[in-house]
Amino acid sequence: MDWWWKEQLDAEGLEVLIHDQGRIVSRAQLFAAGWSEAKIRQPLRARRWQVVHPAVYATHTGPLGYDELLLAALLYAGPEAAWSHYTAAEQLGLIKPDGRRPVYVTIPEHRQIAPRPGLVIHRDRHWAHRLSRAIPPRRTAAHAVLDVVGRSRTLDEAAAVIAEACQSGRVTAADLLSAVETRQRLRHRQELRPILADVAAGSHSLLELRYLRDVERRHRLPTGTRQRAVDHEYTDVHYDGLNVELDGRLHLAPRQRWRDLDRDNRATLRGEATLRYGWFDITSRPCAAAVQVLQALRHRAPVTSARPCSPSCPVR
Repeated sequence: MDWWWKEQLDAEGLEVLIHDQGRIVSRAQLFAAGWSEAKIRQPLRARRWQVVHPAVYATHTGPLGYDELLLAALLYAGPEAAWSHYTAAEQLGLIKPDGRRPVYVTIPEHRQIAPRPGLVIHRDRHWAHRLSRAIPPRRTAAHAVLDVVGRSRTLDEAAAVIAEACQSGRVTAADLLSAVETRQRLRHRQELRPILADVAAGSHSLLELRYLRDVERRHRLPTGTRQRAVDHEYTDVHYDGLNVELDGRLHLAPRQRWRDLDRDNRATLRGEATLRYGWFDITSRPCAAAVQVLQALRHRAPVTSARPCSPSCPVR
């Protein structure tokens, strides 16, 4: 397999390639540009360059940025290598970047490379089938998400990754379901199918998924409408005459607090009540939330039914 950078090197030259790579260059690129071993040693001996990984150099002596480490890891891993897991998901805009993470790279199963600090290497027999067409090489969006899901310790962590990725608009629940079918050994595999179905139905965050599971379904409440568009905004959950807004963040900014109040006020003007819950309400007191939702629904429909989730549950 040829290097992914070869076409750019031939068309634009070494200087442009090094510039576009954040001043990172590999021995293979230098040889391909016609450099000799003696010429490569000169800037290293003069300490104008520094070694990042074996045969991968930074053409400066300053501190290395995160983007430089990403390119250096990929060049070190060889032509058959691609960003994967958190690194691919970050580069694809599926999750928020975090410079404290190591760089994740996946190579074909038949290859082996020596481990390096700050670099996590995975081997995959299906490497080529899970490769995006993007340059530099990286996993497809769906498989990058599932890579991260496979490292999630709990189902909640996995659900949060899926919800964040789908909310980015760069991958769909259908894409993930299709990819799940090709990964028989994926952690949480069986539990992911209903979660993906809920995300496809409109649940956009882990808190919304927890509300759906622990408040609505567990207490057999009516099924609300997810992400209803109204007044140029979206309502997390809508029932007839009632909105449920869910927010796992703590808003200290006055502007955000005003927006929440303004949204609630406009719902009131439409003749709709609003119940607003945070992370603690849904994760620690789901039965109490179910009681409040049921009471609000019964103001309009007195015969609305529900079911307690346990003998001690206050829902009646």
